[in-house]
Amino acid sequence: MAAVELEWIPETLYNTAISAVVDNYSRSRRDIRSLPENIQFDVYYKLYQQGRLCQLGGEFCELEVFAKVLRASDKRHLLHHCFQALMDHGVKVASVLASSFSRRCSYIAESDAHVKEKAIQFGFVLGGFLSDAGWYGDAEKVFLSCLQLCTLHDEVLHWYRAVECCVRLLHVRNGNCKYHLGEETFKLAQSYMDKLAKHGHQANKAALYGELCALLFAKSHYDEAYRWCIEAMREITVGLPVKVVVDVLRQASKACVVKREFRKAEQLIKHAVFLAREHFGHKHPKYSDTLLDYGFYLLNVDNICQSVAIYQTALDIRQSVFGGKNIHVATAHEDLAYSSYVHQYSSGKFDNALFHAERAIDIITHILPEDHLLLASSKRVKALILEEIAIDCHNKETEERLLQEAHDLHLSSLQLAKKAFGEFNVQTAKHYGNLGRLYQSMRKFKEAEEMHIKAIQIKEQLLGQEDYEVALSVGHLASLYNYDMNQYDDAEKLYLRSIAIGKKLFGEGYSGLEYDYRGLIKLYNSVGNYEKVFEYHNILSNWNRLRDRQFAVADALEDVNTSPQATEEVVQSFLLSQGHGAGHGCLG
Repeated sequence: MAAVELEWIPETLYNTAISAVVDNYSRSRRDIRSLPENIQFDVYYKLYQQGRLCQLGGEFCELEVFAKVLRASDKRHLLHHCFQALMDHGVKVASVLASSFSRRCSYIAESDAHVKEKAIQFGFVLGGFLSDAGWYGDAEKVFLSCLQLCTLHDEVLHWYRAVECCVRLLHVRNGNCKYHLGEETFKLAQSYMDKLAKHGHQANKAALYGELCALLFAKSHYDEAYRWCIEAMREITVGLPVKVVVDVLRQASKACVVKREFRKAEQLIKHAVFLAREHFGHKHPKYSDTLLDYGFYLLNVDNICQSVAIYQTALDIRQSVFGGKNIHVATAHEDLAYSSYVHQYSSGKFDNALFHAERAIDIITHILPEDHLLLASSKRVKALILEEIAIDCHNKETEERLLQEAHDLHLSSLQLAKKAFGEFNVQTAKHYGNLGRLYQSMRKFKEAEEMHIKAIQIKEQLLGQEDYEVALSVGHLASLYNYDMNQYDDAEKLYLRSIAIGKKLFGEGYSGLEYDYRGLIKLYNSVGNYEKVFEYHNILSNWNRLRDRQFAVADALEDVNTSPQATEEVVQSFLLSQGHGAGHGCLG
């Protein structure tokens, strides 16, 4: 019986039998291990449901038992429930299993090749589960042990295994923000690819290039990420695992978004969502992965309301699968926090956004060290929210306290970003820009100007003169000059530049234009140019009418259902749009 159908109805004979075994667990513990894996799992799941986590932990911490449980593949989402409950309970089952596997690999170093091959295959399953569950450090330990076994035999089969191992290792290192080690892993994979090629063998590179794209994207090397996503798309062939295809489409879509290739991004991410839902189902973590990237696309094309709904759906799925203090749940909380903050920016209602930001930080600090890079973005989001709450606060003491807390969070985020990426990086520039806005709220205008100029200079050099990120910082500097420093000529030029970039990228109905238009109305009032005041009042009225007509789709997920293309068509359409495409770039 599939676990998804198991409801523990008392009168069901099967469930009665399972309950009887669990009631006599102490006496029948050894016999339970000889049961078929599906029945054995159902016994353990009953232990979980009864809250007998110490007994369940004793079972799952034994490698042989957990290996058997992993073979009940149709019950994987229920296994995630049990596993997360143990981790929340303080049973360090992930690290225990990883250490046990590592020791086993050391013991069999001198064994026959087929013994090592069997261990490697089990390591891929165990490490894959730990990776899917978000325990990246433990998954990394498992994959490193597998890689060590691969290096003991210098032959074709083990070269293939080493490439596969490197792909998995690169994925968990990306997830854990170990980007320098990730680059080394990619280069190692390339060396094994070269070995295979010299001996007339070819391994598919789609997954490897997709993970490299993810690494470069995380480091804000957007041009390189875009070039490698093209290479990954070229490697998509018939027969490739659906998971690999979905992940490549997701990464390629994100790379297109930051390059402002929105039509390409839309086609890729919608197909990824469709594929994931059709193949894995609407309650699967892989489907939630695609939804987070769909939300990212919607947020970046200014469809903010729909992005909030999609992020909420993704969070609901992750909470239902993992629950508890899990890194996948934390990242979904953070994404929802930021989109809610943007959505409610003009209303000033930030309770929901603040809840999700604080939940993300609570989970991450419970799981990871306090200087982990994943905290940088969560702290940044919370700081942005606190600043807006402080601005609207009528109590001077509370306002100062909130602004100081936001300042501490922004400084912490900046230091984490500089440590990971250096000064000359988009992420670092964003933190400078955020500090600029905060200093303006704190009435430290010279410091605010310095931060904004620094942010603009870095963004312009990395992204070009007409990027969305540049427009944001230019608009913020214009606001500083207009509202607080009376530098109206400079402010006017900056507002007009921000408007031009926004309209070029997103059209006349772009949400960010409202703040520039209102800024210009205030500016022209200040300098007595009432003809311009009247002109921009009319422009703002037209903008409001456009916003009311924009994004009339009631449900962004329904939009995905319409006329799904074949994967081959999506890939070919993307590659044809590249012309001859880009050659292999060097690792940035």
